[in-house]
Amino acid sequence: MLKFFSLKLVLVGLVCLSAQGMVWAEKADKNKPLNLEADSARFDDVQKIMVAEGAVVVTKGTMVLRAARLEQREDPQGNQFLVATPQAGGTAFFRQKREGLDEFMEGEAERIEYDGKVDVLKLTGRAVMRRLRGSAVADEATGYQIVFNNLTETMNVNGAAATGATASTPAGSGRVRMVLSPKLDKTASPASSDAAPALLLKSVESLKP
Repeated sequence: MLKFFSLKLVLVGLVCLSAQGMVWAEKADKNKPLNLEADSARFDDVQKIMVAEGAVVVTKGTMVLRAARLEQREDPQGNQFLVATPQAGGTAFFRQKREGLDEFMEGEAERIEYDGKVDVLKLTGRAVMRRLRGSAVADEATGYQIVFNNLTETMNVNGAAATGATASTPAGSGRVRMVLSPKLDKTASPASSDAAPALLLKSVESLKP
């Protein structure tokens, strides 16, 4: 429970995804093998725990995760759990394709956790989540923590830290900020779909480590 007042939004997709009958990400990703690259890695086969450090890049189907340090463990059923953290002052990054669409979800935060058992991604600390149509940013949400659930097709956005401000992650105004685009009108003329965006968003390229 949050100890400070914050705005908590429960969204069924960023733009009425439940009405469209869409899911957030590729369903097949959950069962794909996990591939990892890093400068160093330690693996405990008994405890089923691995720690990788240095320019870590993880791929699992269409999902890509980049961080400075990654902790990965596996339960007896084979479910994988990840915790990714960046270098001091930075953010970890993830990207994943949406099911059946030429769209991607991507995000960044000071801590990214993935629970493979329930297919939930949690971004904590300066969290940003955005949806891209091709290479263009369609929607964006920012807050202290974003919880992204593939199975229930919902996203929770919390605007303030549970314990208030820290040196690296100030709680700020404790508010959630969002930019939501309307659903694409396939009958609209090309000129109407090229309208200038109301808000200049951070480019995708600037997020790459």
